[in-house]
Amino acid sequence: MSIGFWQVVLILAIVLIIFGAGKLPTVMGDLAKGIKTFKAGMRDELDEAKREAEAAEPKRVEALPPEPAARKADETVRS
Repeated sequence: MSIGFWQVVLILAIVLIIFGAGKLPTVMGDLAKGIKTFKAGMRDELDEAKREAEAAEPKRVEALPPEPAARKADETVRS
């Protein structure tokens, strides 16, 4: 079930009646600050979890290519 247009209008009318037109910008500003703080906290939690996961992973060591002398020895053996 989703919220319809008239339900949103009713909710906004009730909010306007409760807080009044003068306090409404302040309330909305505080709500926006709360949402921004919540998003920043979630981002920090994700970053911390990512750092912990990277620290728990073992370091990968890439294999170095063979040296030129070893390649020549392989070529002479194959011939």
